[in-house]
Amino acid sequence: MNMKDQNMEKVLVVGAGGVGAVAVVKMAMHPEIFKEITLASRTVSKCDEIAANVKARTGVTIKTAALDAMDVAATVALIKETGAELVVNLALPYQDLALMDACLEAGVHYLDTANYEPEDEAKFEYHWQWAYQERFEKAGLTAVLGSGFDPGVTSIFATWIRKHKLDGIRLIDVLDCNGGDNGKPFATNFNPEINIREVTATARHWENGDWVETPAMSHKVAFDFPAVGEKNMYLMYHEELESMKTHFPEIERARFWMTFGDAYINHVTVLQNIGMTSIEPVTYEGHEIIPLQFLKAVLPDPSDLGALTKGKTCIGDIITGPAGDGEKTYYIYNICDHEECYAEVGSQAVAYTTGVPAMIGAAMMMKGIWLEPGVWNTEQLDPDAFMDMLNTDGLPWQVVELDGHPEF
Repeated sequence: MNMKDQNMEKVLVVGAGGVGAVAVVKMAMHPEIFKEITLASRTVSKCDEIAANVKARTGVTIKTAALDAMDVAATVALIKETGAELVVNLALPYQDLALMDACLEAGVHYLDTANYEPEDEAKFEYHWQWAYQERFEKAGLTAVLGSGFDPGVTSIFATWIRKHKLDGIRLIDVLDCNGGDNGKPFATNFNPEINIREVTATARHWENGDWVETPAMSHKVAFDFPAVGEKNMYLMYHEELESMKTHFPEIERARFWMTFGDAYINHVTVLQNIGMTSIEPVTYEGHEIIPLQFLKAVLPDPSDLGALTKGKTCIGDIITGPAGDGEKTYYIYNICDHEECYAEVGSQAVAYTTGVPAMIGAAMMMKGIWLEPGVWNTEQLDPDAFMDMLNTDGLPWQVVELDGHPEF
């Protein structure tokens, strides 16, 4: 998928949270790719703070703008004003479709890190965005979905293993471990509203051609993570399971696991039991409020936790499949250090591990490597140049062969 004759220089990044803050610093470190960067958000003061951080760390001046990403006409106007050729959506997943509509209307490419979910229902699926395939194809535009770490790098890891090590994927387990500690009694590592919606959703995994559902947080396994140690991980649903089982139809079983400490589980359980994780409106003193959105307002802002967080993350895939000399199993993963991330960009590793792949995915598009009209998930794209940039731009990966697929 290569359209190198398309020479893109200008990018519009939407979203001034922790991920957006990382992505624009890393973009500014590549002025040969990203010649002009605009950062837009509903709160322009947040963009200005990030721009000051970019300037201090890299010497690069980025533009900032106020934008309501749900306002398609306003987004189209900003795209035209900035001359952006690519929109990188690092806002909330509720805004994906409005931003895709704006890209189609303005005639520019699109990339995001998280799939669409409606605000009034805790349900994230790709069908809403996959439905844009024909429109992007006809417009000669590319949309790349899910270029974060998981989804994103975890899918690209799978494609790389499938391309270079195995003839197919029979079993895949995605393992996401955050061994970091911020010293707070309870805090989420990314947007509290999205985080808690994910954690409290029914767990699902793909097995033998069907989805298997289990109650949220009911399946716990201890695993010894490289550079982190033994942690409890829980079976969850995550969007890359849907796209990988679709694009790698030979997969027999695909599962996603995430680590949580006992204190986190206890807090979420209590909050759920008392109704604070609900997304159903309630009336309080004459005002309608959403309990989960109120909870988000009183919890620590994840972007303020960078200076406090110590420890490492370890995220990767364990993949088993046929090879030329029998079945083999590989564990491919990245280890990221919270304190090193904070020293480099001013954010902790959870934002860093999403923001860097967003930058790399955008670089793949700007350079014409990932450009073919249509809507694509990252596992459908050639992994090699992306994997090279992971190594050079802060997320080096390792691959080891295991004796067999772990029984968990």
